[in-house]
Amino acid sequence: MVSLSPFSSLLLFLFLFLHSIYPPTTTVAAAARPNHDYFLKLPLLHKPPFSTPLQALSFDARRLSLLHHSHRRRRHPSLRSPLVSGASSGSGQYFVSLRLGSPPQTLLLVTDTGSDLIWVKCTACRNCSHHSPGSTFLARHSSTFSPAHCFNRLCRFVPHPDPTRCNLTRLHSPCRYEYQYSDGSLTSGFFSRETTTLNTSALGETKLKNLAFGCGFRVSGPSVTGRSFNGAQGVMGLGRGPISFSSQLGRRFGYNKFSYCLRDYTLAPPPTSYLMIGGDSQTRNVSRTGAMCYTPLIANPLSPTFYYIGIRSVSVDGVKLPIDPSVWSIDEEGNGGMVVDSGTTLTFVPESAYGEILKAFQSRVKLPGAEDPTPGFDLCVNVSGVGRPDFPRMSFELLGRRAVFGPPPGNYFIETSEGVACLAIQPVGEGGGFGVMGNLMQQGFLLEFDRDRSRLGFSRRGCARP
Repeated sequence: MVSLSPFSSLLLFLFLFLHSIYPPTTTVAAAARPNHDYFLKLPLLHKPPFSTPLQALSFDARRLSLLHHSHRRRRHPSLRSPLVSGASSGSGQYFVSLRLGSPPQTLLLVTDTGSDLIWVKCTACRNCSHHSPGSTFLARHSSTFSPAHCFNRLCRFVPHPDPTRCNLTRLHSPCRYEYQYSDGSLTSGFFSRETTTLNTSALGETKLKNLAFGCGFRVSGPSVTGRSFNGAQGVMGLGRGPISFSSQLGRRFGYNKFSYCLRDYTLAPPPTSYLMIGGDSQTRNVSRTGAMCYTPLIANPLSPTFYYIGIRSVSVDGVKLPIDPSVWSIDEEGNGGMVVDSGTTLTFVPESAYGEILKAFQSRVKLPGAEDPTPGFDLCVNVSGVGRPDFPRMSFELLGRRAVFGPPPGNYFIETSEGVACLAIQPVGEGGGFGVMGNLMQQGFLLEFDRDRSRLGFSRRGCARP
C-alpha cells in the first residue's frame, strides 16, 4: 500500500470532498449542450387499481390528506422540499419505466407532479436471487452507483433523519434521507447518484450520469407498499424543486419544461400517453398556431413543490357562477389556492365553490336521477340507453389572456356503474386546505409546464380527444 504524506492526504481529502459537493453533470456531448431538437419522450402507463368508484374516492381522499399534511410540514425550517408520493392515492395513476444503473435495471415509477424527490426501493445484498428482476434496485449490481456525501449541495433539499449527523471529519459520511407520511408509512435510505439510460428523440439511447435520487433501503407502510402502490418500485417526482426529475433533466434537453397528454384510459385498447422532457416539437408547433393558451404558475413560498394556478371564475353553460374569487386565492399563511396534480384522479374544490357548482348542475341536468346512486357522490343520474348523454358544459376562467379551460363533460361526469353517471368533483374544507385539479379533469389536453417562464400551457390540439 502506498503511503501518503500528510500534505498529500489533505489534498486527496479536499479533492474528494469538493467532488462530492459539486459532482460533474456529464452526459453525452450533444445532450450536454441545450439543443431545441432534442427531447425526452417517456411512455406513461395507466394502471387503475380500484374496482369501484368508492375505492377511487377513498384513495383520492387519502391522497388529498397527505398532500395537505405535507403542505403544513413545509413550515418547519428543516423541511425544505418534503416528498409527497403519488402512491398514497393508488387511484388512476400514471406510471413510467426508468432504466437505472450500469448495467441498466428497469423500474416502474409513479409519475407525480406533487413531489420533488425521485426515489426507488433498493437493496444492498450481494446474492439477490430472492428478488425478482425489476422488483427492487440492486445497488451492488451497478458499477456506477454512488451515495452522495452529506455536504452535497442538493442534500439540503431532502428531509433528514438526523440533521446533525454530517461531520467534516468523516470523509465518507453519506447523505441520508427519511420521510414519514401521516399514516405512518416511511421511506428512508441514501440520497445517491446514478447513471440512467434514456431513449431521446434524436440521439437514440443516451446515458445520463449523476441523476440524483433516493435509494430507499427501508420502505414500509400502506402508502408506499402493497395494493395502493400497484406494483411500482418508487416515485418520479416532477415538482418545482431542484431535485425533481424535471428540474434535473429539463435544461439538458434545450428547455426547462415538460409536458404530457393524458389520453382516455377507458378506451379499449387504451391509447398511450407520453411524458415529454424538454422542447417537444409537437408542443412548439401547437404554440406557433396560437392554439396554446397560457396561465401563470403561482409561487407559494410555503409549498414550493406544487404547481398552483389562479382561477378567476367558473361557468356552467356560459353562466358565471356566484363564487367569491377569494376562495381560489392563497392567503398569507400559504393556505388555499388550486394545485394541478397528476397523482389525484378526481378534482377537489373549496366547499363554498363546490356548493355553487353542484347547484348549477342539479338545476341544468335533464336526465333522471339514478335509482341507486353511488355512495360518496352527490349527483348521480340514470344514463341507461343514452348513447351520448347531454351534460351541461363547465369552464374555468384562469389568470392570463384568453385562458379559458373548458374540458368536455367526460372529464367531470364519470360512469360509476352500469347506467349510472356521477359528478366527479368533490368538496375540500376551507380551513387550511387547497383545491386540486386531478388527472381526470386534465384528460385530453396537452399540458406544458414551462418552468423558465413560470406558466402552464394547455391546448386541445396535439392530444387525442376523449
